[in-house]
Amino acid sequence: MDETELRRRIESIKWFHSMELAPGVWTKGSQGAPRNGTADTLRRLGLPERFDGKSVLDVGAWDGFFSFEAERRGAARVLATDFFSWSGSGWGTKDGFSLAREALGSKVEDLEIDPMDLSVERVGTFDVVFFFGVLYHLRDPLRGLEKVAAVCKDVLIVETYIDQRMGEDYPAMVYYPGTELLADDTNWWGPNASCVVAMLKTVGFPKVETVWADDDKPSFTSRRHKLGRLLQPGRTGTRVTFHARR
Repeated sequence: MDETELRRRIESIKWFHSMELAPGVWTKGSQGAPRNGTADTLRRLGLPERFDGKSVLDVGAWDGFFSFEAERRGAARVLATDFFSWSGSGWGTKDGFSLAREALGSKVEDLEIDPMDLSVERVGTFDVVFFFGVLYHLRDPLRGLEKVAAVCKDVLIVETYIDQRMGEDYPAMVYYPGTELLADDTNWWGPNASCVVAMLKTVGFPKVETVWADDDKPSFTSRRHKLGRLLQPGRTGTRVTFHARR
């Protein structure tokens, strides 16, 4: 499609991800201005530079930025899945993903499926699984991790909200029965980092590395910092990325 038509269609959609769909043509994601938000998140995820020959599953893909990024980095197969956003029951729709795939000429596959319904029979298995911003939305987070673990052959990358009020001496989670976390009634749990590591080991990943903890300070741009340096007293929450390996 020509640029005018692409811009018109972009403006008709409520976007979560900021993406460049054509030279100089960006979607305006929920983080605000184009180029903000998602690009910064890439640094925090510590993704491999290349996925050549790998299969990648993106759970909770929404607009599909990370699915398309995995494809751009050489993945042989990418499956984007979502339910909450794509079904229309959540904050968005599938329109952004569909337009982005069309505009980018992408071969990323898609399947509307709830994370709790993932299985080898439904989706197969993948070398790498993305699980970004999903864990704390699940009523049963351990069961959710079991589901994604069952379809992951090698590396599971988890990015999630972490509640810091419990410290790191033992694995624990805070339960939010209402809208206590960010006035959002879909936020159910705030695990501490020790809890996420323990759960990942429980579902079959003996090697778990913390690659990023966000303390909201722009000076911290490296992908690998010691967790203890970044989780400061007095703050109730942060975002942390974990790489779990078989």
